[in-house]
Amino acid sequence: MKKIYNISPKRKKNLFGSLSLTFIIILINIFAFILFTILIGLKVPLDYIAIKPLNITQGKYLWTFVTSMFMHGSFFHIFANMFSLFFVGSLVEKILGKKRFFSFYMLAGLLAGVFFVFFSLFFPADFNTFAVGASGALFGLIGLLVLLTPNLPVFLMFIPIPIKMKYAGPGILIVLWFISIAGNIPIGNTAHFGGLIAGLAYGLYLKKKYKKKTKYISKYFS
Repeated sequence: MKKIYNISPKRKKNLFGSLSLTFIIILINIFAFILFTILIGLKVPLDYIAIKPLNITQGKYLWTFVTSMFMHGSFFHIFANMFSLFFVGSLVEKILGKKRFFSFYMLAGLLAGVFFVFFSLFFPADFNTFAVGASGALFGLIGLLVLLTPNLPVFLMFIPIPIKMKYAGPGILIVLWFISIAGNIPIGNTAHFGGLIAGLAYGLYLKKKYKKKTKYISKYFS
């Protein structure tokens, strides 16, 4: 089998060179979920952990742009996100390399939070609402794959047939948006949208800077 064309510059191996960064991020999320659940049980205000547009616009709790990325609202929430991250993150990490992967993962999550806060100014229902989860960063990874591996066949939950990534990525966003509206379920759709935009933007940048490598990657996963 051909080796995946890593677009990340070569680096010297270190003690943690063999560890999957995706796996480490998953462990951090699990640890954070347990820790934050305990803290909330001890009556620590959610404002200190989850991102809330009202707080941000007042210049309060700005660190929640980061902490909210590692907090989840329920066991199913973290399970769904970490299950998806295991597959999507592992592939993106192999393509980008650990350093680029981590930087982009964090940036996508932060931009997802910014989008959530910004669009809450136009959606009053979200302005006083808390948002948590890794899905913003996860959608950043998905957006990146939409451009780098558009023809990669993937399986979505409850759908038994493979769907090309270029359709699956936007499709997931649309389906979640529909579910949230039809079922009146609080889903951070604007955060997901922000993450997806971040992924598409970074994908365009990589395709422009690494034309041959990204073309090879696209063909490899066709």
